[in-house]
Amino acid sequence: MGYKFFTMHHKLITPLTRSTVLKLHAGDTVSLSGEVITARDRAHIFLLDNCVENNQKFPFSLQNGVIYHCGPIVRKNGKNYEIIAAGPTTSSRLEYCTDTLIEKYGISLIIGKAGMGQKTLAGLQGKAVYCAAVGGAAQVLAQSVKRVKNVYKLKEFGEPEAFWVLEVKNFPLIVTMDAHGKSLHQDIREISQKKLNTFLGI
Repeated sequence: MGYKFFTMHHKLITPLTRSTVLKLHAGDTVSLSGEVITARDRAHIFLLDNCVENNQKFPFSLQNGVIYHCGPIVRKNGKNYEIIAAGPTTSSRLEYCTDTLIEKYGISLIIGKAGMGQKTLAGLQGKAVYCAAVGGAAQVLAQSVKRVKNVYKLKEFGEPEAFWVLEVKNFPLIVTMDAHGKSLHQDIREISQKKLNTFLGI
């Protein structure tokens, strides 16, 4: 497909402007600093049903912000929280609503594992990017989390599903779906299928 993996490295600080997002291309690497908000299944349902459809005000802004598909392991340290592990969870199950949330909330960057599909890719165009965090390295990734700024819906949703507002520094990522319609996940599937067909003589 003509990709040169890891063609450019970007040091990004949130919030992310539209012009910054458009400079990112599939295959680039990123060191992200600033605010990141975790959101798994229950959080997405809440965003979609309670905030978008009923126009309820959310307690923090996602405009030009970053959503991380992550259910962190957290330790209480006095009045504060400490992130022990912060690995990505599989993103594909959130395919049904991600394009809507990008449109309604102005999200600029989504972090997860294993990529997303055509619906999300269309929603990203001209607006946002999807970045992959390394799976299986939850404790290593937690080292980039400098502090927990806040947490919402902890009692209602439980620790993994709550919104954790994190301050990160040099969080390592790879851009795998960009705002220009390119998806490494899609291209790798196509390349793999061609190789398999050749092997099978199809």
